Amino acid sequence: MALTLPRQRRPAVPARMSEEEASGVDSYSKGDKAETKSRQEEKGLSWLLPFLALGLLRHMSASSNIIHDCDEVFNYWEPLHYLLYKSGFQTWEYRSVPFHFRLFSTIGLIFPYVPLDHPAVRRLFLYRPHDRLACSTRSYFQSLRLDHIYTCFFMFWWLDQHLGFTRMKKVQVFYSVRLFLGLISTITETILVVALSRKFGKRLATYALAMLCLTSGCFFSSTSFLPSTFSMYAVTLSSALFLLENYAAAVSVAAVGVLIGWPFSILVFLPVTMYSLIKGRFQRVFLSGLITSVFVIVLSVYADFYFYGKWTSSIFNLLMYNVMGGGESHLYGIEGPLFYLRNGFNNFNFSFILALLFVAFLPITRKRYSTDLLVAVSPIYVWLAFMSLQPHKEERFLYPIYTLICVAAAAVIDSLPAVFHDKYSTGESFMEKFAKVSRPIFLGLILSASHSRTFSLLNGYSGPLVIYKHLEQHDDAKPGSILCVGSEWHRYPSSFFIPSYINEVRWIDDGFQGLLPFPFNSSMGGTAASPSYFNNKNKASDLQFLHDVEACTLLVELDLKRPHPSRGSDLSNWETLAAVHYLDRELSPPIYRSFFIPYNWHEKNVFGLYKLLRKIPREKM
Repeated sequence: MALTLPRQRRPAVPARMSEEEASGVDSYSKGDKAETKSRQEEKGLSWLLPFLALGLLRHMSASSNIIHDCDEVFNYWEPLHYLLYKSGFQTWEYRSVPFHFRLFSTIGLIFPYVPLDHPAVRRLFLYRPHDRLACSTRSYFQSLRLDHIYTCFFMFWWLDQHLGFTRMKKVQVFYSVRLFLGLISTITETILVVALSRKFGKRLATYALAMLCLTSGCFFSSTSFLPSTFSMYAVTLSSALFLLENYAAAVSVAAVGVLIGWPFSILVFLPVTMYSLIKGRFQRVFLSGLITSVFVIVLSVYADFYFYGKWTSSIFNLLMYNVMGGGESHLYGIEGPLFYLRNGFNNFNFSFILALLFVAFLPITRKRYSTDLLVAVSPIYVWLAFMSLQPHKEERFLYPIYTLICVAAAAVIDSLPAVFHDKYSTGESFMEKFAKVSRPIFLGLILSASHSRTFSLLNGYSGPLVIYKHLEQHDDAKPGSILCVGSEWHRYPSSFFIPSYINEVRWIDDGFQGLLPFPFNSSMGGTAASPSYFNNKNKASDLQFLHDVEACTLLVELDLKRPHPSRGSDLSNWETLAAVHYLDRELSPPIYRSFFIPYNWHEKNVFGLYKLLRKIPREKM
């Protein structure tokens, strides 16, 4: 006879048992897991808040950002202007090294349905691609990234058909492109903020959002027309997809960022790519990256063949030139190993220090956050170490890790109370409570300092953009006027600011010993040809200057308080049409020129005058 045990009633859940304890009584089913995941997503920030906040700040950046690097003008804005208006300046890179146009192809890929052989597109060119090539020598170093220029041009052709881009004033086109870049930045950073909120909570995401909006580095880099800016977009999106556990998409974005953006940024994408292969389904993730890479390389090679008439790979040429010898960046300045540390502090102030301290906080952050956050921010240290070892350093080279700096600093601020937490104590200590209260105060101080630096740079160095805009107001000058620029050539904001009554822009000799850009020549083949004196040694040529200064109709110059007089001081030959203050960096104290301190900023700093001058006609003398 079988022994029958009495049925035992399941004990009731005590009334005072917490909801979490009660939920642990029943077994954890798949339905509960899905419900918990859904609840976590509900706890995250909505898409609207970060999109609106970032969109507003990126719009402000697009409309007020200064141009921080002359490479942005002569390597990107000027070729784009040439494609749209058949005039502009080219640099020696167009002939001697593989092309640097990496951002253009990515923008062009957004509009893949624009056919390359569309009759309307072909009518916009003066020559067929192979005719252009025939006008120049077919040397190895002329296998430039012209495919990127033309794909970008196709995008603007599409925009012109729908929005009337080329019917706008050229200055409006300039700012429209910037707004488009700001939109890309807004979208990628919004995805990152939402990913942080769903993975680690609202507070961390809110801190990161505040830094992305207001830190000087992100404000200025987000709308710059540079390959390193595109790399920043790709790093941001790839990191966000990684945190959302979409590993295949994260690796695909990384492949696009490396092959179309900046090949040397592969080190920035390496941690996320490797960990995605380990954590995700290896075969699926690997195939996703492989297919994307093959597609991009094939597209690039086909574009090279279409425009050069021979099979070549400009991606391979770029790597060969810079890695296997020939790239002599030291000709353009050498900086010490601390350059990027100083630069990072200038653009992010104390948040940069906090980002570097993220590793020191690992015992704490590892408890609060998963290993995924460490993987996402680890490129900061890899990239800083690698770039600091290079002799030639520029601020824009750090752009790829700018958004990650904000994330790492936000995580450290969020973890501050945990530093003072005593695991053996039943309550919170005074220091732990104080750390919780001080988190928003500390963040506010960082953002105030960042806004102060942004305001100082915009007010101190916006003179070139303001002065060149004044050209539109002086169209009473005779047609065929010549605008001359001397030592201020490196602050030339691009031909988008030059109205139609100015026939040409010429450089005049003010003692500069390097090689200067030269106008594109359509009759020689435009983008496929260059002056014979171009060289990769940065040696100046006498042909780059206009020696007859009397031929100048207009003149742009910076008048600083120096012993030697400026050309504009000769009031018998020149009249001032416009002048704005420009911060004199050499004579201004570092603290006051770097940060806008009310009242003291105007009193302590020294200012020169950025001038637009007009030659006085002889009949009026």
